[in-house]
Amino acid sequence: MARTVLRRLALRDFRSYTDAALELDGRPVALSGLNGAGKTNLLEAVSYLAPGRGLRGAAVAELGRRAPGEVAGRAWSVATGVQDAGEEIRLGTGVESAGALRRIVRLDSETVPPGRLAEIVRLVWVTPAQDRLFLDGAVERRRFLDRLAFAAEPAHATAANAYDRALRERLRLLTDGPADPAWLTALETRLGEEGVRVADARARTLDALQAEIDDRSDRPFPQARLDLSGDWSRPDVSADAPRLAEAFARARPRDAAAGRSLTGPHRTDLLVRHREKDRPAAECSTGEQKALILNLVLAQAARLYRAESSPNPILLLDEVAAHLDVKRRAALFEEITALGLQAFLTGTDRALFQHRPGWAQEVLVDASQLTVLAD
Repeated sequence: MARTVLRRLALRDFRSYTDAALELDGRPVALSGLNGAGKTNLLEAVSYLAPGRGLRGAAVAELGRRAPGEVAGRAWSVATGVQDAGEEIRLGTGVESAGALRRIVRLDSETVPPGRLAEIVRLVWVTPAQDRLFLDGAVERRRFLDRLAFAAEPAHATAANAYDRALRERLRLLTDGPADPAWLTALETRLGEEGVRVADARARTLDALQAEIDDRSDRPFPQARLDLSGDWSRPDVSADAPRLAEAFARARPRDAAAGRSLTGPHRTDLLVRHREKDRPAAECSTGEQKALILNLVLAQAARLYRAESSPNPILLLDEVAAHLDVKRRAALFEEITALGLQAFLTGTDRALFQHRPGWAQEVLVDASQLTVLAD
């Protein structure tokens, strides 16, 4: 099977990087360096090779480098060569002027919509911000599940964005007026259609992840039992769009009084349970929680790798290795290698990545300068 890999990276005025270039040989990339050296900034740059707001969720205007005294960030760019099925595609994104609010995307020098990125690069990531995934509210767990669903089905992001826009507009009409019945009905019809699509994609993604986890019980990671909570978490795609629209219509007085929408797929929660201990993930240790997240990400990566119609995923794993014991760290590296995936991993200590000779391309990051280390 042909692999999707990045063959080079070039950053200009992105975050802490003035001008940096990195030639890649297709192996996993192990980035080591002190805190603040620029490792996560590099991963964030890679994350903008997919649609959306990157692994930090930052606004485009926040990404440009700022010299002392500069108020607005500079124009920035991230460029790469993507090798897929023996061909190389030139891909770039960025803004052309300081303070610009929208980024542009170029594919082989042609300007294209950002959504086209999903046809070429699929990314799945784990970051320190997800350390509290099972402890904080349901919003972050939905976003995590949506990212996994989006990696398999790019159309999921379009449906989710359309649903969120209609949800905000409906609530604005209910709370600020004018609460025009015809306009509300149109929005609620849209919410029914898009909401069912969103919920169905989440449910199918979850079921596929559970099947992959069950099939690969040999991974030395905690086995997860997955479920979804919420009235609209598993809809009937053929029948539930009108029912969901009707539920929104009935809830108008209650939602107006509450100042928020109290029904719909946006209330869904991802439930993860440590199978062996039969305990919710929130009650497990930090290391176990990280390992549970990794098992979900690896399960999705393995599933996508076997789907020959899709680009295989590229993994972004920020400060993950330090949370794992030696056995699980080695298992993570072996799984990445066995799947033939390109992954970008960060850590403060190069020793974290001393698995076996030549398994990864090691890069030292020092004050946003990149140095490829000898094997």
